[in-house]
Amino acid sequence: MTDATAGTDQTTTGSPATTDAKGGMIAADGTPLKKSLSRALRRQKMRALLLIAPLLLFVLVTFIAPIADMLFRSVENQIVRETLPRTVAALSDYDAGGDELPGDAVFEAAYYDVFFAAERKLHTRLGSRLNYEQTGASSLFRKSGRGIDDIGEVYQDQFEDLDERWDEARPWAELMGDPEWIAAQDAWSEDDGAMPPFELRDGIRDVLPRTAMAYETFARFMQTEEEDSPLEEEPWTVVHTALYQDISENGVAGYSGPGADRLQAVEALIASPDFETIRFQDGFEEIDEDWVDPEIWKTIKTYSPPYTSGYFLNAVDAQKTADGPALRDEDERIYGLLFKRTLFMSMVITISCILLAYPIAYLLSNLPMRTANLLMILVLLPFWTSLLVRTSAWKVMLQQQGVINDVLVWLGLVGDADRLVMINNQFGTIVAMTHILLPFMILPMYSVMSTIPPSYVRAAKSLGATNWTTFWRVYFPQSVPGIGAGSILVFILAIGYYITPEIVGGTTGTFISNRIAYHISSSLNWGLAAALGAILLAAVLILYWAYDRIVGIDNVKLGG
Repeated sequence: MTDATAGTDQTTTGSPATTDAKGGMIAADGTPLKKSLSRALRRQKMRALLLIAPLLLFVLVTFIAPIADMLFRSVENQIVRETLPRTVAALSDYDAGGDELPGDAVFEAAYYDVFFAAERKLHTRLGSRLNYEQTGASSLFRKSGRGIDDIGEVYQDQFEDLDERWDEARPWAELMGDPEWIAAQDAWSEDDGAMPPFELRDGIRDVLPRTAMAYETFARFMQTEEEDSPLEEEPWTVVHTALYQDISENGVAGYSGPGADRLQAVEALIASPDFETIRFQDGFEEIDEDWVDPEIWKTIKTYSPPYTSGYFLNAVDAQKTADGPALRDEDERIYGLLFKRTLFMSMVITISCILLAYPIAYLLSNLPMRTANLLMILVLLPFWTSLLVRTSAWKVMLQQQGVINDVLVWLGLVGDADRLVMINNQFGTIVAMTHILLPFMILPMYSVMSTIPPSYVRAAKSLGATNWTTFWRVYFPQSVPGIGAGSILVFILAIGYYITPEIVGGTTGTFISNRIAYHISSSLNWGLAAALGAILLAAVLILYWAYDRIVGIDNVKLGG
């Protein structure tokens, strides 16, 4: 090496690199070569990431996010705790394993929770959720939403008879509201935008705690949900109930603020022997006797945690009880049967597709290219026809008065009175789905078979092998990757089908996917549908893993 080149070297990119005093390589811009190469590598990775970012985003939005949402819905159970917060807290010490009713505190908490939920129209959603676990809960909460006012009206009517101002909006607002808020609300107009948020008057919460809670809930609901002024709307009956409870327990002898004279008159009225009261338990019993059945309270407590395993237990024909998971009655176990039927029929459909597709793919791969392309059009032709039309056509052909039975009767193979039942059962589902999924088996097989060199077969025959030996020991092993690819594709498609089984399957030919579709679109039990879907996904992944262990996923090819 000459003196002119002794201190220089050449990088892989062609730019000169020198060495520093310590012998380290330095790039042309003066930075250490290692750092420069790392920076260039990061830029390349960033450019590659930007190129695939749209695809990653698409996969995230359309595949990963829905699966994550499904898994979350299968355990999410916030609605009970959010709709009945006081009741859930009051039930914390309730023994759900016994046969006793909860105490008065639970019925009181349920009164406030159900009343507020009914005003927000949330009680029906809660009833639907609990109805998944206990039949009749939905109608119970709907009925309670209509009748919960009756409890408060017992006190409202008596207070109104004492003083009409107890049924007017302004006196209530002056008793409960902050004077500055009242002035701001009076000055408010629609042009000002949102109303000034309601504020309680200082000290009123200490004197009338329940009443303050109930009136504050009412006032803010009116402002935000109804967009009405609390100064112009009379309060709910629950506020009168709360007022009765506060005065009967604590009294108002030391109160001297606004409305003190009216509160003292109410205290005297409550102390009189003629004052009518009603226990919360009795009020709920008048609404519906199911409220004095311990089962509804057990159900509320059992499903009060924010997350639950109940959906997954239901999906495997079990249920969540106070004593732990337990199997349902034998006549209620349907999902295990549906899972087994789905797996069995999907396997049968896959095998039938293999048996039908193999000779077709073999024929197409060994015909001249021009002829094979023309015949391939016939294979692809079903894709140009609606799935619903193809399935409906099989319904017409397979029914007892359909084309196939008419031909069999005409040929004398079947008597007119003994027509075959080929629809609304497993046979109809297998036939229709085999026809629909057959192209998905033919295409991978054909793709692999078309790459098998014909010289291999000719060589085997020239060495004395028979046609069968040539096929079985030379041709067939090379076509196995196509069978594997087609089998995985057809099986996964079959296990998730629901339109075709719904139309031609009847009661014995439907899949678990039909039940998932039912819970999503009809019963609206999305949690159970998500749990069933998660189990189905897990089953597919396990079968995929087993296939990889036995056959090897590397042996699956789509051609080439």
